[in-house]
Parts: sequence; C-alpha cells; structure tokens
Amino acid sequence: MDASRVFVKDVKRVIVKVGTAVVTRSDGRMALGRLGALCEQLKELNNDGYEVILVTSGAVSAGRQRLRFRRLVNSSFADLQKPQVELDGKACAAVGQNGLMALYDALFGQLDLTSAQLLVTDNDFRDPNFRSQLTETVDRLLDLKVVPVLNENDAVSTRKAPYEDSSGIFWDNDRLSALLALELKADLLILLSDVDGLYSGPPSDPQSKLIHTYFKEKHQTEITFGDKSRLGRGGMTAKVKAADHAATAGVPVIIASGKETDNIVKVLKGQCVGTLFHQDAHLWASDKETGAREMAVAARESSRRLQALSPQERKKILLDIADALEDNEELIMSENHADVVAAQQAGYENSLLDRLALKPGKISSLAKSIRVLAEMEEPIGQILKKTEIADGLILEKTSCPLGVLLIVFESRPDALVQIASLAVRSGNGLLLKGGKEAKRSNAILHKVITSALPEKVGDKLIGLVTMREEIPNLLKLDDVIDLVIPRGSNKLVSQIKESTKIPVLGHADGICHVYVDKSANLDMAKQIMLDAKLDYPAACNAMETFLVHKDLLQKGGLDELICDLRSEGVDLYGGPRVSAMQELAIPATQTFHKEYNSPACTVEIVDDVHAAIEHINQHGSAHTDCVVAEDKKVAEVFMQQVDSAAVFHNASTRFCDGARFGLGAEVGISTSRIHARGPVGVEGLLTTRWILKGSGQIVDGDKGVVYTHKDLPIVS
Repeated sequence: MDASRVFVKDVKRVIVKVGTAVVTRSDGRMALGRLGALCEQLKELNNDGYEVILVTSGAVSAGRQRLRFRRLVNSSFADLQKPQVELDGKACAAVGQNGLMALYDALFGQLDLTSAQLLVTDNDFRDPNFRSQLTETVDRLLDLKVVPVLNENDAVSTRKAPYEDSSGIFWDNDRLSALLALELKADLLILLSDVDGLYSGPPSDPQSKLIHTYFKEKHQTEITFGDKSRLGRGGMTAKVKAADHAATAGVPVIIASGKETDNIVKVLKGQCVGTLFHQDAHLWASDKETGAREMAVAARESSRRLQALSPQERKKILLDIADALEDNEELIMSENHADVVAAQQAGYENSLLDRLALKPGKISSLAKSIRVLAEMEEPIGQILKKTEIADGLILEKTSCPLGVLLIVFESRPDALVQIASLAVRSGNGLLLKGGKEAKRSNAILHKVITSALPEKVGDKLIGLVTMREEIPNLLKLDDVIDLVIPRGSNKLVSQIKESTKIPVLGHADGICHVYVDKSANLDMAKQIMLDAKLDYPAACNAMETFLVHKDLLQKGGLDELICDLRSEGVDLYGGPRVSAMQELAIPATQTFHKEYNSPACTVEIVDDVHAAIEHINQHGSAHTDCVVAEDKKVAEVFMQQVDSAAVFHNASTRFCDGARFGLGAEVGISTSRIHARGPVGVEGLLTTRWILKGSGQIVDGDKGVVYTHKDLPIVS
C-alpha cells in the first residue's frame, strides 16, 4: 500500500461521482461496458461492507441522444433541410434522467443490488430541513444496503442558464459530490474522469506529468488546464476546485479514470491510482518527492562524469571496490549476521533466510567476480557498425550507457554488490532499494562500495533508497530514471509495472521445467532433476515443474525419479494424470502456474515432446526450461519451439545465471522480448547512439548527395 494512501484502510462511507464523458461514448450513446464495470465495482464494495453513494452525470447527454432520434423520426424531408435548433437542456434532462436511472436499476438488478434515485437542486440546499431529511434518508438506505444514486435535477432547476451560471451553492455534479461528501460525512470522495487524474498540463501534451498527490501551494500555480471535456459542464478545473474544497474541509478526494474497469477497487486497496487531495498532503511527500528527484539527478550527473573517465580509470574503480569488500569482510559479515538473527526472530520463512545470509566465502567470491568484470572488454563507446553513407560521410553505431537505473530487490544483499559493479562497468547511475530484512547488510555494502568511488565521480553515483515510501515518488520520475529492474516476487514486479511509465525489465515468475524424454539417460535425468530443484530451491531458475514422457511409466522410470525426489525431501504435487494414479499417492496441484521457491514441485505425464512444448508454452513463465534426451531430433524440436529466454539440453536450469554465462554478474533475468532477454549483464545495461562524421555535407533536398551505404570494416 502506498504510504500516502494508508488512510483508505479506515474508509467506510465512500461517494463515487461519475462524469458524463465516462458514462457516455464519443457518439453520445451510453457506454454500457463502463457502466457495467462501475456497477460491478460498487457491488463488490457493498459486499465488503462499504457504504456506497453514487453521484452520476449523463442525464442531459442521454436525453439529447433520444430526443434527436425522435425529432429525426418525426421530421419531414423539408424539415430536415431547415437549420436545426438546439434541443432544450431541461427537456433533455427530463427525458434522459428517466432512461439513465432505468439503466442503473437494470444493471444493479442483475447484480442483486438495489438502488434508489435522489434528485436535488441548488435551491434545495438552502433549506436546513431539506439537508437534515436528505441525510436521514441516505442513512436509512445505506442501512438497508441500498445504493443511493444522486443527480442534480436539471429539468426543474430555477437557474436561467444552468450550463453557464456559476452562482449558488453548486453548479455541476463535481461541486454537488463535494457538498454531499461533507453533508453526509463521507470518508472518501472518488471523482471519476475520462483521464487518469490531474496532469501538470493538458493530458494530450507528452510533456505533461500525472500528479499523484496535489500540493495546493505548489501545483495551483504550475498547472496548465487543457480544454474541458466534450460533454457535461464540469471539466478538470471544476474537479480540482471541488476536490480542493472537500479535502480542505477534511474529506480526502481522489480523481481517477472511470474508463479503467477496476480503479475504484484499486483506490480502496491503497494503490497509487489517480491524483490524491488530502488536507495533510503538505506534510507528506513534497520533500520526499524533491529528495527522490535530487537523488536521481545526482546519479545522472555522476554517471556522466564516470563516462568521461578513461577505460583504465573505470577498470581501477572496479578493482578498488573488490579490494574494499575484502578489506571490510568482517564488518560486512557482522552486519549481515545481525540481519539474519532479526529475520529469524521475526519469523521469516527459511527460503528468505537462505537468500538473506551471506555464506562464508561469499565476499571473496563477489570480489573475484568484480575483478573478472574489470578485465572484460571495455563496453562503452564500442563501434558496433560502421557505414559510409556517402563520399566522406561516415556513420558509426556505438554503445553507450542507458543513464540511470532503479533496481528494487528483495532479501539478497549480494545482489547489491553485483548490480553496483555492473552499473559502474556500464557507466550508469544507480538507485538501489533493498528489502527491509537486509537493511543493515545493504547499508554497510553501500558504504563500502561508495567509499571506493573517486571524488571526481562522486559517491552519489550509487544512491541507496532506505524507505519503502520513497519508491512511488521515484517511479514518477520517467524524465530522470531510464529503466526499472525489479528482482523479487511476482507481486513486487506486478505492482511496479502498474505504477510507472518508466520501462520495466525483469520477470514476474520463475516457473522452470525439466522434461525427461523417453530417450533420456535416466541417471543423467536424476542428476539434472535433483540439481535443478535442490541446488538452490528459492532461486528463480530452480525447477518448479517436472514433465515425464508417458513411456517411462511402463518402464518404471517415473517411479525411480519420484522416489529420488521424495528421498531428498521434495514435496510433490501432481497434474491431472499423475494425481489420478492412486499408487503414486501424489496430491493434485491447484495450478500449473506455481513457483514454490522451496523443496517442492509439480509432476505431470505428457505424451511426447510436442505435448511437453505445448505445456511449457502454456503454463511456463518463459524463464528457463530443459529437455533431457538422447534423441537429438527431440532435443532440436524442443530447443527451437520452447518460447523461453533460456532453453537447455541435458543441463540443469540452474546454469541460467549471469556469472555462469560469463557475464561477470547480472542485475537480474529478463523474460521480456524487448531489449535484454535472459541474464542481464553489462550488455543489457547499454543502448546505442549514432555518430555521424562529415566534412560540411548538407542534404539540400538530396540533390547533391550520392548515397553509397557501404559497410566499412571496424578497426579495433
């Protein structure tokens, strides 16, 4: 849950206001899909014990659509040639309100939910008795689990120009919902718009940024509002005024997109959706947001200074880091031991404790891998392709750093060392956020590594984020941070992907398979299977599903393999075919899409290699998959058709690792099909740029240019 949204756990009464641009389509007809999703969310909230009140626009638009149709049906051809007078808004409201409420009633009825219509006008609120009666009626309806649906009664409004007049207590449904939020003592007001929230400028402008938390002192002078919505009379300006009014009076408000099918539920789960208005906002994240930006900008500036060094100077930095780690090994191990003890006392699972602990010899191993990295070929500024564009015009495609990386990782403090060394080698700035369970380990490792950085680069090249609450602010900085790499659980990766516009590189799951073909050498299969599962059960490249050719059932091979797994303490769960065999006594798995991260795996029988491939492509996570087979044709088919980042023949899935691949280290393993895939080492942290060298050539409409496009040799 985002730190600024913690208050939602205490919300009971919530008002949801939905705008005309959400409930209607671009052609003016009702947006049935969005309305259905809205009603389903309100039903879910109702079931969960929330008191839900709906304020809806759309009556005028719905009525206008119906009256235009009636006028068309009742008009002669001659009538249609005359200038068409705009339909009266009050008539549209009267016709549309009836249809709008009938639609809500039908949708709620399908969900076994009862709704009630309450129409109000501006003048009604001038009467204290009316306000008291309104509150009493709404309270009774909510006690009965009924959803009150409120709207301004435009059909009988006494204002002369209800679409222009800005006098009175309220003059659109945004202001009405804010007024109701205070009058009915709501805990939260959600204003659903046709955009994701409040932007710093028009949402159509690529330079505009979504504002996650509104700070009046800062944003009211910085925001440029775009055009009002195509429908309704509110718009974002009205929403901001209404939200600011309600929030100042003590009711939090969130402006979010009503076009997303689950945003209301997300808001009440505390996810960072839309723009938050809160009376305490000025006490929260303004300093944190500024601090996050300063940290990212400092990392970028330091990375540019790092890139300006010679290759030998960058190599020396890595060697100095390796020496510093070994020199401070005792202190590092002491801090890590304190983390492990604290995690044990907190009752963390053994799989996390395994990832957290730095085993004896680990620091030396890390230092060795850094020295290997230092001796690798210089990655920055490499000429990847050289082309003569025209006579005397030479184009070079070269390698260069991505810029600033944000790495969020869980549990493993050794990941900090690997990532930091790769960032230095690739010339990138780095921001690191480790798990709270490794707080002391990460702090000492960060201190040791940054102390080895030369002053002309600066220790801000590698920033350590210590508070989880800082992550949402960093994820907003798509103009400063170039890539996010999450290393951790499926939940962590999914949350980050949903919370940022910054490109995210990584994998959500490590569901790796070993398929044992009927042609397999069983002794080899046993070794590979046990290593893939037990060498490090918590690793993302550990085997989670074990597939066996059906012929091994008759030959007794399946019994042997299962016996070996059980003798090593592996808990087994069967697919439909295996669990149906009573003699094996293997309980059925609930899903094939399961990453155990422990000594446990799923076992299933398949008809042949094609069935194995189909199973893996359907249920796997495109991480690492292995075939054990002596039949080379079977192996070739498997390796060509399994759509994973790494595919092995007769080798443990545990080999899928940056260090084992000779990359020196890795920032993680990517199952993405864009940019880097598989273990991500230095190469995966680089991008390219084009260098064009000429002698005064100009295009001038290509009249004087003779293009040759000739490949040139790259000279080391």
